[in-house]
This record gives sequence, C-alpha cells and structure tokens, in this order.
Amino acid sequence: MLLSSTKQDWFGNIRGDVLAGTVVALALIPEAIAFSIIAGVDPKIGLYASFCIAVITAFVGGRPAMISAATGAMALLMVLLVKEHGLQYLLAASILTGVLQVIAGYINIGSLMSFVAKSVVTGFVNALAILIFMAQLPELTNVTWHVYAMTAGGLGIIYLFPYLPIIGKTIPSPLVCILTLTIIAIYFQIDVRTVGDMGDLPDTLPIFLLPEVPLNFTTLEIIFPYAAAMAIVGLLESLMTATIIDDLTDTSSDKNRECKSQGLANIGSGLLGGMAGCAMIGQSVINVKSGGRGRLSTLIAGVFLLIMVVFLDTWIKQIPMAALVAVMIMVSIGTFSWESLMQLKTHPLSGNIVMLSTVIVVVWTHNLAYGVFVGVLLAALFFANKISHFMYVETKLDADNATSIYKVKGQVFFNSADKFVAAFNFKTVVDKVIIDLEQAHFWDISAVAALDKVVIKFRREGAEVELVGLNSASATIIDRFGIHDKPEEIDNILGGH
Repeated sequence: MLLSSTKQDWFGNIRGDVLAGTVVALALIPEAIAFSIIAGVDPKIGLYASFCIAVITAFVGGRPAMISAATGAMALLMVLLVKEHGLQYLLAASILTGVLQVIAGYINIGSLMSFVAKSVVTGFVNALAILIFMAQLPELTNVTWHVYAMTAGGLGIIYLFPYLPIIGKTIPSPLVCILTLTIIAIYFQIDVRTVGDMGDLPDTLPIFLLPEVPLNFTTLEIIFPYAAAMAIVGLLESLMTATIIDDLTDTSSDKNRECKSQGLANIGSGLLGGMAGCAMIGQSVINVKSGGRGRLSTLIAGVFLLIMVVFLDTWIKQIPMAALVAVMIMVSIGTFSWESLMQLKTHPLSGNIVMLSTVIVVVWTHNLAYGVFVGVLLAALFFANKISHFMYVETKLDADNATSIYKVKGQVFFNSADKFVAAFNFKTVVDKVIIDLEQAHFWDISAVAALDKVVIKFRREGAEVELVGLNSASATIIDRFGIHDKPEEIDNILGGH
C-alpha cells in the first residue's frame, strides 16, 4: 500500500508534473529575488532557500504538489534582524525556526487547523496581499518616470499576454514581463535600478556551512523571538495553503507531517546559506492549475530554479527592479480575496468582524501570527455567544401544582451557565422539582457548577430534586466535578451562608 502510494506521488503524473514544475521554477525566480530584497539580503539567499526548501519538502512534505520556498510573509519578519545583526544571525534564526517547526509537528500542532475559521483564513490571505503590496512602495517612491512606465507596462503584459491564443497559455506571463522589460531596459539603456544593484547572484551551487555566530545564550536571546515568530507564521501559511490545495485537488494531506517537513526544509536552508521559508499560496495554485499533482512537480521546480540561476546569472543581473515590482503587485492582486469584499453584504456581521480584525491587526503589526491569533479568538467568542442563545428551559407544573418540571434544551457551558441558572424559579413553593436533561449537554465545570447551584438552591427551599435524561458524557463530568450530592461540599458553593 505504501509502495503504491509512493509510486503514485512520484510517477503517477510525470508529464503534468514536469511541465507544471518548469512553469513554477520560471515564476519562482523573480519572487525569490524580490522576497530576498524585502528581507534586506542578497538575492542568492532567497534563491538558495527556494531551491533547498522546494527539494526537501518534495521528499518529506505532507502535501504533494504544494510549492514551498522563500516567501514574503517570512521575509517581512526578517527585516529588523538582518538590519540590526546581519546575515549570519538570520541563518541561525532560520535553523532555529526549523527546529521549532519539527517540534510542533511532533506535538501535533497541525491538528489545530480545525480551529481556524474560514473568515480568519480569508483575513490572513487579504492581509498577506496588502503587506506584499506595501513592500513594493519603496521601489516606487523618489524614482524617475521610467520606473512607473515600466511597472505599468509590466502589469499590462502580465494581464494581457494570457489572452493570446496558444502561446498565452503555454508561457507564464510574469516571465514574459521580465524578459520584455529587461530587453527594453538594455536596448534603450534606461537608467533604472536592476537586480545586479541589489547584490551578487550565486554562480555556484550552495555549500554546507554553519552560521558564524557565538554559541551562547546571548545569541539565543537575539534570534529566538524572530525564530518563534517565523515558525508560527510559516506553519500558519503552510497549513492554510495545504488546506486550499486539499480543496482544489479533492484530496487530503497530513498536516502534522507538513509541519515536520517545513522544519526540516528550513534547517536545511539555514545550513546551505538560505533564509527560512514556507508554503506559497500563489505558486501552489499555479502548480496545481498547470497540471501538477505529485511530488515530482515540487522537485522539478526547485532543481530547475537553481540550474537557471547558476547558469543564467549574467542575464538575471540585468532584470530591472520595475519588472519585479510588477510581478509582486500581480502576486498581491491575485492573492487578495476580492470576493470577500462583495460578501461583506451577505456574510454574518460576526464573520466580517473576524475577517477585518485579522487584516487590521496584521497590517498594523506586520505580524501574521498576531492577526491570526486575534481572528481565532474573536471567532471563538462569537461562536460561544451564538451557541449560548440556543440554550433555553421550558417550565410547567403538574396537575396538583406540587411538582415543577423543567425541560432543558441546548448546550450548557461557561457562556450559557448564568442563563441556565436564571431560567429556574426558586420562589415557587413545590414539593418536588424534576429537571429533564435529555436534550441538554453539559460541557465544562462552569456548567456543572451552575447545575450544582440550581439543585442546592431548590433543596434549601425544601424541594426534592430529581435529574432525569442525562447523557453519558454529561453524567461523567457531573459525577466527577459535581458537588450537589456531596453534603460536606454544599457550603463551599454557597459561600458558607
């Protein structure tokens, strides 16, 4: 079974995977360079990282056909570290990021994706798109009109080229944009910033090296906050991308294995002179829509990327920055969920608040993890509030008015516990109270405490209390934590009065 699955992952779609991987490799070059520049490091750092991460995740990743490489989300978190401490500390932070992600995989962090609401994912994607766009603004300020013209022309090529018959669907338009603008800049000798102005490209294959940093607690103090942030953001983006690809391909993936593979890839990247990365939503979608379905497509993307960069570096140095800005603007436009703006009118207010809060916090702090945390927290609070409204209690007296029957329906937990207590009338004088819990469920100790309070108050009023219809799960938690049948504990819940 395992052999069959492995064969399918690698050789079940050879032609589609090779073609898709080639397309992705071509499209990865400008993005890897651009993300390196965002992070404030030489282009080769992002290129080495993209090669290394793609190759390693191809072999050990939990989601076949997903593309992982250097990303804008991770690059944004590195800026301050690179600026204040330099490249070697970035490499050390990348390795530590990987270690933290491997640990996360072994403690099953991937399973927590089920707690991330769709509105949080949408906010995450929108915020990422906004941050990528904002990162391009320095290249568009205090520049000559040539830069604006080339950027606008590049966007025109990117969006219009695909409409050409046959060739428009075969060659990725971002590559055409880069080639065209590079040729124009060289032919007309336009004085604009180029990739070569940003740093040297690699002319050799990456080699194994250990970061040149002191191995002491001070170094750990410096890199740990960055590594922790990158580990969280990297896993969030990778797991969310895996979920999107699951939907596109109608298949499932191992999220915890993906956590481990991202960690191993980042460790490898740091040891080969690359920066930390994660899964790429845009490139993964390009890969799938180009026909990629297996691990071979991811491997081809990484290997072809390195081959082209090492042997075509002379040409890549002459790529104008305006071309990369155009590509990155395209990525931000394509990443943003424009549909979510239209859905603001139709989606529930709570979902809109969660989505917008996620976007605002991420853009304000430039930290995707903070935004997702706020989004998940708000989504949980809104859900708890909504569920609490579905809990109610029906009351009736028997024929001789000697017995009150309370029928509880819905979920009793911390947010509905007070409502549960308030539904009972403790002033009505009756001999017996029957609380029917057949259609109710008790979830936590707050709910158990509320039931204790109700039972004890009725007994203090001289009524006999009978609980009926408890399901097994509710009975278990009530038996364990309830005190209404433990006379010695009654004074505790009433404060000794």
